[in-house]
Amino acid sequence: MRYALGLIVALLLGGCSVYAPDAGHEVVLIKKPWFLGHGGVVPEPVTTGRTWAAFTTEGVDVSLQPQRFEEDMSDTMSSDGVPLGFHAVITLQVVDAVALVKDFGPNWYQNNVEQQFMQDIRQSVRQHAMNEVAINPTAVDAIDEEVRSKLESFFTTSHIPVRILTMTVGRAIPPDAIKDQRIQTAAQEQRIQTEKEVTLAEEQRAKAEAARAVADNAYRQAIGLSPEQFVELQRIQMQLQVCGPNGKANCTFIQNGAATPTLDVRR
Repeated sequence: MRYALGLIVALLLGGCSVYAPDAGHEVVLIKKPWFLGHGGVVPEPVTTGRTWAAFTTEGVDVSLQPQRFEEDMSDTMSSDGVPLGFHAVITLQVVDAVALVKDFGPNWYQNNVEQQFMQDIRQSVRQHAMNEVAINPTAVDAIDEEVRSKLESFFTTSHIPVRILTMTVGRAIPPDAIKDQRIQTAAQEQRIQTEKEVTLAEEQRAKAEAARAVADNAYRQAIGLSPEQFVELQRIQMQLQVCGPNGKANCTFIQNGAATPTLDVRR
């Protein structure tokens, strides 16, 4: 008799399921009886400790910790018809594990949230031009705000028991052709700027030379020299500078085939 009872207990225990959720998790039990009783989701989740259930009962582990979901979107059109890419990130937290599994199932994000999230992003981006969402941080913040507001409203009307902790659509990623065009445009703008700076430098040099010429002419007139005499004076000063800072070196200059010595006349 004892052997029979032990065998029955062993069979019963062997046909049972054991659930012991980790910290920050809950297990939602779904009864699936074969013959007697009614199935369905058990209204109380398994939170701590160890729980035994019939082998026909399924347990769904639900994380109550923040969950991060990422979406890569490469075909979002801007208002000016440019296909843009986005790397959107959203962090959600489940607030009612039983209601979530009962009404939306274990794959609640993929089946109910993912498409809505991307659709809200596409609708918001269509209101902005490519340069806005790629460069202007104000436009990016406006898109984030709009998408978050729409998604929160969707959760409320659909009774999805989750809340948004953080969400960002991020800056737009233009197509490679647009990137190459931007690089070429930047290079052209740099060349134009360089040419402007060179032209400005040449203009400044021309002005400086004109001012020096005016000063030299005023000096020539002040000392009473003719233009030819002033040129000769300039030549002599140049020769003295070449021969040495103190004018003490003996130099010979070749001019029109004839050697002309330059002596120190200040001795």
